[in-house]
Amino acid sequence: MFDQLPDEPHLLGFVLFQVIFCATAATIVSGAVAVHDRDADALLPAAERYGLMPRIDQWVVRNTLAWLSDRVRRDGHLDRVFALNLSGASLSDEQFRQHLQAQLETLQLPPGSLCFEITETAAVANLSKVVHFIGEVKRLGCLFALDDFGSGLSSFAYLKNLPVDFLKIDGSFIKDIESDPIDLAMVQAINTIGHVMGLRTIAEYVSSEAILARVRELGVDYAQGYQVGMPRPLDALAPVRRMPR
Repeated sequence: MFDQLPDEPHLLGFVLFQVIFCATAATIVSGAVAVHDRDADALLPAAERYGLMPRIDQWVVRNTLAWLSDRVRRDGHLDRVFALNLSGASLSDEQFRQHLQAQLETLQLPPGSLCFEITETAAVANLSKVVHFIGEVKRLGCLFALDDFGSGLSSFAYLKNLPVDFLKIDGSFIKDIESDPIDLAMVQAINTIGHVMGLRTIAEYVSSEAILARVRELGVDYAQGYQVGMPRPLDALAPVRRMPR
């Protein structure tokens, strides 16, 4: 029976940070924080199967919030928005939401400094619970991004029901945007709809200067990918205070 997580160092390996770049102003405005583990391809599907993802998310959230709180105490502010991925299981877990809200209320991070990324697939799978989760957490000053947008069959139909702030355009459309006119048209359509709805758009998988230039031409707000910043350990920015599980 798989009912407990591996030891902390094996579980997480290290936490990675990757910048999100303002395509129009050519400045770093945000950063995505994610878990990297050398065995993640095996670990994460198993954790999802046995209902352990909320515990992994809780560990990542707790440590990242502690790190952000340390930076606020040291510098008096946060110089960018930090984004954290949440699994679909955590979005539907009431206990996880309550713990998250308690941590946010205790730490009192600057409003708008923390963003949670949720995938389109996870949002659509349990729409009413996800909408409730977003509403409760946004009251505490957090932002939300809809990740991998465009990968689902009914993307546009669900978008207007989700109170998110950012729309991350699925990287499968971005990576061939220079050579595939259909991908180009899809990105243009998603970007236009996002802006009409008052959302800021982010292009994923921006891996070359040519792709970045095309993204700029289309008016996409932000870019994320190897061209604008390689993933690096979070403690390369500042020491990480590791909290117990």
